Amino acid sequence: MDAKPAEARRRMHYPVAFYLVCLILVIVIPAFLFSIVVLKRTNEAQERIFESLLRTSTTAVNRAVEREISGMFSTLNFLSTSENLQNGDYADLHAQAVKTLEGTDINFLIIDQTMRQLLNTRVPYGTALSAASDPVSAGMALARGERMVSDLFFGKTAQQWVFNVYQPMRLPNGEHVLLTLTKNADALRRAVNPDVLSPGWNAAVLDSRGTIIASTDEKQETGKPFFLRVVPALRLGVSTMGQDGVNYQVVTEFSSLAGWRMIAWAKSADVQAPAVSSFLWLAVGGLVFALLAAVSAIGIARLLSRDVRLLAADARRLGHGERIAARPYAISELETVSRALSEAADARVKSENEVRFLMREVAHRSKNQLTVIQAMLNQSATGAENAADFAETFRRRVSGLARSTDLMIANATDGINLMELAKNQLKPFTPDDVSRVRIAGPAVLLDPQASQTLGMALHELSTNATKYGALANDKGIVSLSWVTSGENLALIWRESKASIDREAVTARRKGFGSVVLERMLGMALDAKLEFLVHDDGIEWRVTIPLARLRDEDAQQGAGY
Repeated sequence: MDAKPAEARRRMHYPVAFYLVCLILVIVIPAFLFSIVVLKRTNEAQERIFESLLRTSTTAVNRAVEREISGMFSTLNFLSTSENLQNGDYADLHAQAVKTLEGTDINFLIIDQTMRQLLNTRVPYGTALSAASDPVSAGMALARGERMVSDLFFGKTAQQWVFNVYQPMRLPNGEHVLLTLTKNADALRRAVNPDVLSPGWNAAVLDSRGTIIASTDEKQETGKPFFLRVVPALRLGVSTMGQDGVNYQVVTEFSSLAGWRMIAWAKSADVQAPAVSSFLWLAVGGLVFALLAAVSAIGIARLLSRDVRLLAADARRLGHGERIAARPYAISELETVSRALSEAADARVKSENEVRFLMREVAHRSKNQLTVIQAMLNQSATGAENAADFAETFRRRVSGLARSTDLMIANATDGINLMELAKNQLKPFTPDDVSRVRIAGPAVLLDPQASQTLGMALHELSTNATKYGALANDKGIVSLSWVTSGENLALIWRESKASIDREAVTARRKGFGSVVLERMLGMALDAKLEFLVHDDGIEWRVTIPLARLRDEDAQQGAGY
């Protein structure tokens, strides 16, 4: 199972330059792809905006054209109410129409059922007039009896491209005529405003046959078919079509009033040119940045490799036990490692000295432990009534010593907290009603030897309380408290609600508990002890100099 990871690591054994370049690519490529996605979405959004603007533009053209035609229909309605028309007085009607249409580029005609012009304001009244130039549309208007707009045609009288607006009317004499307003196609150029179009776009007005009426593109001449032959089949809105191998985007609007189409178009390549340009800039920029990043990564890798080789040499010297001087490096982190190696070389010598010291300390403490165990053995044997009592007493004392030793080992560096030591020693003796054992006092740190001595003392006091004192009944209370006063620690062990036999208490003071309290505490910690007997229990008052609780050398010199 370990072979596969080892093989994978062997295959992935590459210099740091390889990994740095991979890191650059991992950063650059996703960023490049994300930029493409963002660019695409931005272009799509811009296209939708352009389409909306273009549709707005074609709609504006459509409305301008329909306003022109609506105005022409309104003028026809006005002229149709003329008394001169009702009376057949065409001379006065000609004068009235000229005055009405003065300042406009519109002319008034009347066409009879034979398609003969009866009146035309383009020429003076009385001038001989020819037949109508657009008999097809005029005939359809007469036949349907509806007003309509013609397609573009070349006017014989005007000698230019025009379109007509027809309104059929029946005269009082029963004759059917067409009231007609004619307008030059060039007059609609102002309706097709190139300023509202985006760059690259053109617009045109086409009649129902696809003939150009007006256009912003000079190549698209009035009267010529629109160059996109599929115009009659164009869908309304935005579409794409091809012509002679070129694709175009087209926006179309339909005029229901005139039957014409307003169209805006542009080459797809021109429309997409900004997006293509942006993509090329992005691709070239991404490639350049990737190359620069790769070159920079290789340079950094070479610098790192040199510094790593120097660090490796220092590490080998550290392994041989040589002293190492900190080096300056280009990379601050490597300089930190160099300082750490130098400090490690110095710490190695110090550690070796500490190990030798600790070995002597372990030997010394082991002797002390053996001495304490020997004392416990002698006292347990002296006070025991039988072998079973001796074994149980000795076991408990060794167990208390072990708990103190555990705390000493766990907190040898920071010191043992007196509160933690007290709880640890009294826990095995605490009854089910934990309120019967009360411990209170401020935080006081003890060195290992002082904690061992105090632990043994608390163990003996707890043992005696369980056998003979407050914990020997169901209601007795043990209170352990301490305070720091000046340079001393004042510790009080008080038992209450216990059954007291003063003679028995006096006899028990000769046991091991008194030896621990009076000899060990007194000799090892310079403690002053006071023993009191109350009606409901005993009390020990112990005063210990705080300096002795942290003065391990003095305790070792006590020789107990």
